[in-house]
Amino acid sequence: MDYHLPETYLDGTVLLIDKPLEWTSFDVVNKIRKSLRKHLGIQKIKVGHAGTLDPLATGLVIVCTGKATKQISQFQDLDKGYHATIRLGATTPSYDLETEVDVSYSWEHITRPMVEKLLEEFTGDMKQLPPLFSAKSVAGKRAYELARKGKNVELKPHRIQIHNMEILSFDPPDLSIMVTCSKGTYIRSLARDIGTALGSGAHLTGLRRTRIGSYPVEDAISLENFIKKIKLL
Repeated sequence: MDYHLPETYLDGTVLLIDKPLEWTSFDVVNKIRKSLRKHLGIQKIKVGHAGTLDPLATGLVIVCTGKATKQISQFQDLDKGYHATIRLGATTPSYDLETEVDVSYSWEHITRPMVEKLLEEFTGDMKQLPPLFSAKSVAGKRAYELARKGKNVELKPHRIQIHNMEILSFDPPDLSIMVTCSKGTYIRSLARDIGTALGSGAHLTGLRRTRIGSYPVEDAISLENFIKKIKLL
């Protein structure tokens, strides 16, 4: 790819970006758009991402520019791969580290064989309730906006598919797993459900998206290095 030709981005480019921690997917899109305008002199260009990744997660985000934005829905429909770290024995309202622990539970009874059996049982089609702190639309507003204001939010479960889950490490109360799943799967909700099913509680402490369809994060470029390549840092 020639990073210095405006035509490269206007004609349509698919960028594999390794999203940094604490950035939203929209932050990434806005940074790329502003950088292209500033450095390449492009006055108007379409830039969009093909799937939201939470601010507290890192990993692969597909960003499309120009005419390639027409492909966004195709990328959104692809299966996703994740590495997730889960803390057993405690829950948070957001199901991750965005909010403080609200309830603590015993976790000492949980064994690796229990976890292995449960992950097998969780594989397949299921209905999942999205987190209250999510980008789901409720009455024209994002659910997380209402949740952060302490307002009651009623979300409906939706159907997902878990293709595969494997234990990467188990050092109680911390559990790391690999997940391959359909679009629309909330790994935070999966962490919550795993904790409940194990007779405890759980929340997500780390998440990295490793794959979208056949696109691995190993092929992605960091946002910082992308900006460097178009000489903006």
